[in-house]
Amino acid sequence: MATTHLLTPPRLHHPSPSPSPAARLRATASLAHPLLPSRPRLSALHSHSPSPRHHRLRRTMSVRSSLIDPDGGALVELVAPPDRLPALRAEADALPRVRLAPVDLQWAHVLAEGWASPLRGFMREAEYLQSLHFNCIRLPDGGLVNMSLPIVLAIGDAEKERIGDKPDVALEGPDGGVVAILRRVEIYPHNKEERIARIWGTTAPGLPYVDEAIASAGNWLIGGDLEVLEPIKYNDGLDHYRLSPRQLRNEFDKRGADAVFAFQLRNPVHNGHALLMNDTRRRLLEMGYKNPILLLHPLGGFTKADDVPLPVRMEQHSKVLEDGVLDPETTIVSIFPSPMHYAGPTEVQWHAKARINAGANFYIVGRDPAGMGHPTEKRDLYNPDHGKKVLSMAPGLEKLNILPFKVAAYDTVAKKMAFFDPSRSQDFLFISGTKMRTFAKNGENPPDGFMCPGGWKVLVDYYNSLQAEEVTPVPV
Repeated sequence: MATTHLLTPPRLHHPSPSPSPAARLRATASLAHPLLPSRPRLSALHSHSPSPRHHRLRRTMSVRSSLIDPDGGALVELVAPPDRLPALRAEADALPRVRLAPVDLQWAHVLAEGWASPLRGFMREAEYLQSLHFNCIRLPDGGLVNMSLPIVLAIGDAEKERIGDKPDVALEGPDGGVVAILRRVEIYPHNKEERIARIWGTTAPGLPYVDEAIASAGNWLIGGDLEVLEPIKYNDGLDHYRLSPRQLRNEFDKRGADAVFAFQLRNPVHNGHALLMNDTRRRLLEMGYKNPILLLHPLGGFTKADDVPLPVRMEQHSKVLEDGVLDPETTIVSIFPSPMHYAGPTEVQWHAKARINAGANFYIVGRDPAGMGHPTEKRDLYNPDHGKKVLSMAPGLEKLNILPFKVAAYDTVAKKMAFFDPSRSQDFLFISGTKMRTFAKNGENPPDGFMCPGGWKVLVDYYNSLQAEEVTPVPV
């Protein structure tokens, strides 16, 4: 699979003076969703309009895309320098061990690269309680950063007993190799029912992340400062897509980005998604930005069983760029290493917050972000509009500019994906992710113009391979 985030040479662009604050605000107002209240935080856009002194500086300096500071003011990176590796391995040999499950390793990856800045490790109890009850963590200077999902590590009774009063523990990966050292640890009770109820708003059976990572987890949580021995790799042929926040910020700078807009997805990209992303770039250009860069950022951690697997999605995304549906020169495709909770309005705050740390200053949010169907009833688990409403008001995200989705559907008259027009609603066909997967599983083609042919072939080939596996006899 070709790497898609470096297909063309980076270019530096020197912007003309930014539009006035009043003009910028008028342009921004056109991006707002009619159901959402006016957001005082939209004044954050004005900070992009430089002061006269800043104008003078910008005429003599190359443009830097890091338009938004990491939470806490500095990117937290927890991978030890290479010269410490021998000493850390020797130290780890003498420490009690905690084995990480695959999802735990994904969270260690998230922490190590700074996606959760300013966190410096798995949460101690004070951080956990703030995250669980307030969706925020208070900084030493009194400021707040959004932290809507607790990032915690569970252990069992036997592990707790083995650790005893030791201040540090070694963390080993699923393969048994040492991944990190957790220092100055704190162990506290893991009230699973409270955690589940507060994050998901229900304790109904069948929540995918709960079944995967919480239900069978230990009765204790262990927090502490994390020191990761080496960058976490998966050796699955996709590590070159896993750019850290630091690497992404550097790439934005190489490309001369003066705005970065992030789009998270866990599904294949269809032409409605592409319409939305291309339209967002057009509107940012109209606002006076000279080189907005799209961060196409598929989720790469745990997903539920019926979602399209990450390798298939990445191949499909590559075809979307190869077929010119998205412009490779103004698009960076990278994998976001976080696991997926399917926790709706609570989780979408985490998705937005993490992109702040990567340097994105615009975030696209759509219908029912991070949502799913109710696990035991025939209804959505969350109100589809609540994600974007909550995101527009969430404390700790004021510096991030939220771009609500326009609704796209298949226009049966124009025979292409288009923005929904309520005045002729009978002409539009809504093709859900479930319906799209059903088409692919059954070998049926979607309407022309729904997805680029190369991308659709990737999906059909994947589902054909699953059917072939089901009918292949197992040797006895």
